[in-house]
Amino acid sequence: MPGRHDTVTPPRAAVAVVLARHTESVLLIRRAERADDPWSGHIGLPGGRPSPADADLLETAMRETSEEVGIELDRVHCLGLLDQVSPRSPFAHVVFVQPYVFLLPKRPPLMLSAEVAEAFWVELAELRDPAIQREMQIDLRGQHLTFPAYHLPQGIVWGLTERILTPLLELA
Repeated sequence: MPGRHDTVTPPRAAVAVVLARHTESVLLIRRAERADDPWSGHIGLPGGRPSPADADLLETAMRETSEEVGIELDRVHCLGLLDQVSPRSPFAHVVFVQPYVFLLPKRPPLMLSAEVAEAFWVELAELRDPAIQREMQIDLRGQHLTFPAYHLPQGIVWGLTERILTPLLELA
C-alpha cells in the first residue's frame, strides 16, 4: 500500500499544433460538449491521451489528429516539440501535455469526429494582434481567477492552448 508521501506520475497527453504554410495559420478545434470531459466545449488543439498501441507521444498526437479531424500526419511533417505544459488552475485535472508542431504545405480538408464540435484555421497574424490578446476572468469554486487569453470571433483561447500558442508565436 502506497505511503502518503508516495507520488503518482500524472497522466500524459499529446497535442498536434498543425500549421499550414500557404496561409500561415494554425488549426484549432472546439471540443464537443460531454459530461465526462473536463475541457468540454473549450477551444484547443487536436490531441489526447496515449493508446497502448502508440509507440510514443508523437504517434499519439498523429493518431488523435487523424481521429478528431481526419488529417493524416506523418513524422516527416513534424518540425519538433514545444515545452510540455500542465494546467495551472488548482481545480484542473493534472496532466502533462506534450505539444508537437507539424507543418503542412496547405490546409487539408477536415472530417470531424463526434469529439469535435467545430474546427477552424486561425492566421498567425491574427493571433499576434494585440487587440485580441487580453485577460479573461472566471470564477471557479468560489475563487476569482485571471488567465491570459486570445479573444477570437470563434471564442476564447486560454489555459493550456494559450500557453502552447504564445511561445509558438515567438518562434514562428
